[in-house]
Amino acid sequence: MDIPADQNEPISAAQLQRMINAGNKVVDCLRVLSKSGQNLIGEVLRGDAFTQWEHYPPDDVHDPETHAQYYFHAHAPDEARVGDFGHFHTFMMRSGIPENLRPLRLTGDSLEAVAGGSCHMIAIAMTPEGLPERLFTTNRWVTGEAWYAASDVIAMLDRFEMDLAYPSWPLNQWLTAMLVLFRPQIEQLILRRDQTIADWQARYPLRDVFEDRALEVTSSIEISLVAQIEWLDQLADGSG
Repeated sequence: MDIPADQNEPISAAQLQRMINAGNKVVDCLRVLSKSGQNLIGEVLRGDAFTQWEHYPPDDVHDPETHAQYYFHAHAPDEARVGDFGHFHTFMMRSGIPENLRPLRLTGDSLEAVAGGSCHMIAIAMTPEGLPERLFTTNRWVTGEAWYAASDVIAMLDRFEMDLAYPSWPLNQWLTAMLVLFRPQIEQLILRRDQTIADWQARYPLRDVFEDRALEVTSSIEISLVAQIEWLDQLADGSG
């Protein structure tokens, strides 16, 4: 389910500048943490013992103004993806989703679950050294989210902002910037997510695709901060 970054899609001058600014922010956050002898994973664990499946921080992080949400966790060793030490799941809470965007009503859903559910945006897999290595989307059962169409999820991306000092200002700044820096790839992943769901449903028509434990990751892509920033620099100087 890996997909390449489509770097042929046109990027406006305004979006390019936002991505360049986000790249500078990402690098600056990593620089400050490294200078302090810290990394992104240490910032979210804050000295706690790292236990698979537990959420870090324990009650997740919610921005009361933007309604963005995230947590970090990891799977058990025999279930972890190759190279996935742990990952951040990012969401938009229902209170931050425009009223005109409605989740799909799925088999087994209660009206309360649909009305109150958060929307999963993107997951960021990390190395043990605290660097991002992969972006991916997941099936609905993985996070228990309310399921929104890909176009609606993409429309929410600009709303994701973690403007908090808890649990870490540089971590929150980094997460916010990552969703801008890799915006083209994230949009592709969300679109591919819906295509994977449709293909799976056609292949297994008697299964509830959204609850099928055989389908967990719906799209994924390896990423490189260095390669992404170099690509943006090429676009900026007209050589990309």
